[in-house]
Amino acid sequence: MNHDKNRNKTPLVDLGFFGGFKVTLVQILRPRVTYQYPQEKKPKPPRLHGRHVLNRYEDGMEKCIGCELCAGICPADCIYVRGRDNSIENPVSPGERYGFVYEINYLRCIHCDMCVEACPTGAITESKMFEFSFTNRRDAIYTKQELLVDDEGQPQKLPWEDWRKGDDTHTSGWLRATSSSGLASYEGKVHWSGELGYGIRAPEAAQSGQADQSGQNGELFHIKDTLRGHMRYKGWNLIKAWSRTK
Repeated sequence: MNHDKNRNKTPLVDLGFFGGFKVTLVQILRPRVTYQYPQEKKPKPPRLHGRHVLNRYEDGMEKCIGCELCAGICPADCIYVRGRDNSIENPVSPGERYGFVYEINYLRCIHCDMCVEACPTGAITESKMFEFSFTNRRDAIYTKQELLVDDEGQPQKLPWEDWRKGDDTHTSGWLRATSSSGLASYEGKVHWSGELGYGIRAPEAAQSGQADQSGQNGELFHIKDTLRGHMRYKGWNLIKAWSRTK
């Protein structure tokens, strides 16, 4: 009997699900903030890591010297480089060697930019173009012919890539950071070579706003950071040594 009484008290229709429409109804009355993608896109950060490009000097010669440092430092093992000796009559790069084979497997690449940091000539940089997809594995492996800029210094624009205005104007922005190695005295100073079609790219704007100070303070901070890192390293080794004795 008690069970029947409780069942009779239950409403025939539970209207609680209308509460789920509350969020939708409230949003309808608010201004729209949706970007009409892909026609409209949000501005990209200056240091965005996108698709790589192989650069040339302003005289048209290739910057890559085939040293394979980028392939050696790559944590994803996605870069394959082979160097070859330059011809005396028709050199490809200013050095003794040049990058004869250069491939990047974008099925592995994590866009960490470590290859850019390792490159001694600024040959490999990353653009802001990151929207590209593939229908087969072969298209995902970019060769030198696809990565190297053309005779005007412009990146190769492949059919499956969505290049927009400005994607190539400030490649690997962090490379032109105004405070290299944490030293404020380097703010605004150019320490990279020019590129075909762009010349010498401008450095980033000052970050600390104290570029007029002497470099001694920056050097002091650099020394402190170095000592701090050294102490952490030594401390970690002591902890590991102590754990082995247990």
